[in-house]
This record gives sequence, structure tokens and C-alpha cells, in this order.
Amino acid sequence: MTSTPTPPGKPVRRRASRPAGPTDGKVPEATAVRVSTADSHAATPVPKVVKAVAPPPRRLAPSRLVTRVALACGLVATSVVGAAVAVLIVQQNDAEAVQARNQRFVDTATQTVVNMFSFKPDTIDDSVDQFYDSTSGPLRDMFSQGNNVENLKAIFRETGGSSETVINGAALESFDEISDNAAVLVSARVTASDMNGNNRPSQPYRLRIIVHEDEDGRMTAYDLNYPNGGN
Repeated sequence: MTSTPTPPGKPVRRRASRPAGPTDGKVPEATAVRVSTADSHAATPVPKVVKAVAPPPRRLAPSRLVTRVALACGLVATSVVGAAVAVLIVQQNDAEAVQARNQRFVDTATQTVVNMFSFKPDTIDDSVDQFYDSTSGPLRDMFSQGNNVENLKAIFRETGGSSETVINGAALESFDEISDNAAVLVSARVTASDMNGNNRPSQPYRLRIIVHEDEDGRMTAYDLNYPNGGN
């Protein structure tokens, strides 16, 4: 490679033998320049995420207190239910007792009517005695006067026949708690027959039987009448 020749007539520039700087011999003071080191992303503010402050945890109730309260509530509920059941049982028993007592009044009245009109030639004495023994009060007094019981037996013997009674219906009309007397209306049909066994036309009867209950619970026919003036 060939060097380029220096043009003739142009002086050659020499290098300075002193260091560069001011000529007065003073060393220049260094000036501090603050350079920001933040990057380009620091200029955009980053939004702060505010966390929701959770409420303080609820205070747990003591387990013993909860157990006692639950046990007390259970005992109270059980007592209430038990008392209600007991009341219902008592009411049911009372209703059944009243119904059974009313039925006994009706049964006594219907048996009285059957004893009055039912007999056979060979059972006249037993039938009349059974009827008389089941009476009390005014009805018993009526049959006990003037030897009426024996007279009734004699009348039945003279007919030489028999009589059969069928109860068509019976109902309790009223009950007096003071006297313990109940009025029972009885509907019956009586069919009598002669000594040859021939049946006579049946006769309907409607009777109001007054049934009395004594202190021992025994029920008897206290009185009787024919309602509306009929038989």
C-alpha cells in the first residue's frame, strides 16, 4: 500500500507538548450533575390495590352454655307435648265414659220395655218378677200397691198365649245431673199370640222410660209415660 505524499509548500502541524486545559494554571472544578436513574416506566403512577378490611371474627359461644340452653329447650318442648297428649287422652277417656254411660241408659230402657211385653206361658212368673226387680221410684211403687204384680201374672195366665217384643229404635232425650235421671224414648212393636199359637196383629208402642242411676251405678226403670198421649 503506498502513502499519500504531502503537498508541497503546506507546513506540517506539530502536536502541543503541554496538556490541554486553561492556560492560567488553575484546575477546573468538577460540577456534579444529577442524572435521573428512573426508567421510562416510573413516570406512569401504578394504582395501589386497597384490600378490604375483613370484620373481626365472631366470638364463638361457649359450648357448655349452648348445650345447656339446647337441653333446657328440649325439656320444655317435651313437657309441653307431653302435657298436650295427656290432656287429649283425658278428654278422650271422658268422652268415651260419657258415651258408655249414655248407652247404658238406653240399654236399660229398652230392656224394661222388652220385660214389660215379652212372656211365654211357662215363663210368666220369671218375666214379671224380672220386670218388677228392674224398677224403682214411682214405677215400683205403682206395681207394689194392691198386689199388682200377682194380678199381672194372673192376667197373662188367663190369655194362655205369649207375647214377643221387637225394639225398633231408642234414643236418649235428656239427662238430669241433679237427680241422675235420663229420659229415653223407645219405639217397639209387640206381637201377641193366643193359646193356639196364632199371632194377633202387631201393635206399635212409643214409651218414654225414665231411667235412674243410683250411687252404686245400678240403673233401673224409675218411671214411664206415653208421649203425646198415645200408647
